[in-house]
Amino acid sequence: MEKHFLSIALIIMLLPLAGSLIAGLIGKKIGNRATHWIVVSLVGASFVLASYLFAMIVLLGYPAQDGVVYTWVNSGAFHFDVALLLDRLSALMIFIVTFISFMVHIYTIGYMADDPGYERFFSYVSLFTFAMLTLVLADNFLLMFFGWEGVGLVSYLLIGFWFNRESAVFGSLKAFLANRIGDIGFILGLAAILTYFGHVDYQYVFTHVTSIADKTIKIFPGITSSVITVICVLLFIGAMGKSAQVPLHVWLPESMEGPTPISALIHAATMVTAGIYMVARCSPLFEYSPTALSLVIVIGATTCLFMGLLAVFHQDIKRVIAYSTLSQLGYMAVALGASAYDAAIFHLVTHAFFKALLFLAAGSVIIALHHEQDMRKMGGLARYMPITYLTFAIGALALAAIPPFSGFYSKDAIIEATHLSTIPGAHYAYFCVLAGAFITPLYIFRALFLTFHGKMRVEENLRKHLKESPWVVLIPLMALAIPSLIAGGMLVGPMLFSTPQLLGDSIFVLPIHDVMQQLMKDYHGAAHMALDAGRSLPLWLALAGIVTAWIFNLGFPELADVLKKRFSWLYFIMVHKYGFDDFNQIVIVRGCRKLGNFFYVVCDLLFIDGLFVNGSGKFIRGLAQVSRHMQTGYIYHYALAMIVGLAVFLAWLLLGF
Repeated sequence: MEKHFLSIALIIMLLPLAGSLIAGLIGKKIGNRATHWIVVSLVGASFVLASYLFAMIVLLGYPAQDGVVYTWVNSGAFHFDVALLLDRLSALMIFIVTFISFMVHIYTIGYMADDPGYERFFSYVSLFTFAMLTLVLADNFLLMFFGWEGVGLVSYLLIGFWFNRESAVFGSLKAFLANRIGDIGFILGLAAILTYFGHVDYQYVFTHVTSIADKTIKIFPGITSSVITVICVLLFIGAMGKSAQVPLHVWLPESMEGPTPISALIHAATMVTAGIYMVARCSPLFEYSPTALSLVIVIGATTCLFMGLLAVFHQDIKRVIAYSTLSQLGYMAVALGASAYDAAIFHLVTHAFFKALLFLAAGSVIIALHHEQDMRKMGGLARYMPITYLTFAIGALALAAIPPFSGFYSKDAIIEATHLSTIPGAHYAYFCVLAGAFITPLYIFRALFLTFHGKMRVEENLRKHLKESPWVVLIPLMALAIPSLIAGGMLVGPMLFSTPQLLGDSIFVLPIHDVMQQLMKDYHGAAHMALDAGRSLPLWLALAGIVTAWIFNLGFPELADVLKKRFSWLYFIMVHKYGFDDFNQIVIVRGCRKLGNFFYVVCDLLFIDGLFVNGSGKFIRGLAQVSRHMQTGYIYHYALAMIVGLAVFLAWLLLGF
């Protein structure tokens, strides 16, 4: 049975890779229709097999499987394998990744129908899916890093898919560089693990954590730190890059330059969740480092609050949802820092459903408006696009954490877990996640009202062509709307409040940090949790956010202009995104250019070209010109030189004695 499960896991990984190769190598020859049928069928088969493994491992409780596919490197004391780990956490992740990817592939058929790069896009998306599956199925840090770098590389290709647009090229390069900064931390953390453990296998590292619990490392002269803390902080720096935590968040809004299907895939279930998954997978390490947990919870809380605020001030519908992703990733990081790893993964799952739904619904609007994304040029679309409107509304209610929609259960659990946490920084995090409970519905219902309600602001030449999107676009929306509505209530008990919990021993929590165990005492079922929400502050904050969005966008829109003028300084800060992009452009980009120009002028032109290359040539030429005068060709000149030389030699000889 073990080999049977692992063989299926390997097939799940390789099917999207096969689809990518087929679309990329022969897609142009076989045509669009054959390409999408083959690729979508392969990803669909991968999803079916992932569903089977999810049922067997997670629902029916078959034991975790760990096996070697082949030996990668065998050099001296080091031995690295391509090996797969199929436990409850990885089985859940591959189910989510393949489901969202399958929906995105179907949606792509309609969205990219007229694009000249149709086959190339399918190739990239399938390759992206393969890389993410490799990341979550890896049983060691080295193979995880292979998948980690894979999603980073393919995201660069997908964000810059429309490479003839300067903004897309800029966005892809920005994403690539920002992720490389985080990846430096991951590589150093991997090197530290290899140095102190001698292995990169999860099982060996996690079972030997206590053996190095008391070891310290000198970071700077006179400054030492726990080895485990250093490893965890370095790994979290890698997670900050992939999961877009402040200050390495700047790439995620730029990913909107890519086509909408990949925006949904990146933001819902693949790249940005990689960092959250990695920290949850490494819970046996993080649990022994309160310092690292404090860093995680503070960074996550800051991302949650301040990135959510930015979404309130943006006019681009895709960027509003992108900043929403940043904020929700902050919620997940807060849960990780509070040691509520199960709650973080639970929110990752529910977020995957409703965030993919929101992106694809926004893409449906963009299709209808001929790729217009400015919400100020929309309005009144509900009567023209009723299915898109209904699915977007379901996604908005789930994101706003209104019961009984999915987001309510996962977000409420994170807020309560943060309230119970005693990790330093938990009080600050609790304030941020509570504020986020108000801000989230404010920005998403602002987008809903501006897009689908109020006065129509669509250009006259587009109004006559307004209609609902084709069924190939709507089917994924309806498929995603169902779990966005019911998945939270179905999973909250098994994932968070059952004994044992759904993820089982995939997650490790020390008893002193086990906030979920404390929450379990007050849990009396999903229905009771939804009905009892009226007694909690987060629900009233969410309702206040919806009412505020209505007031400023439909009820009394002139108030927004008044506040904009009154608090122009605040508006300036928000529009400029706290100055992160300006700082990067002025200090880092311009600074690097000036530094490069300095090295070019001083080191290259002056020293290398001027002194060493041209200088040596000029020196030899000058020496030759001087020595040339000594070769006159006259015998009496040579005789005189011999007499003078002999006189000098005799004088030195006589004076020397």
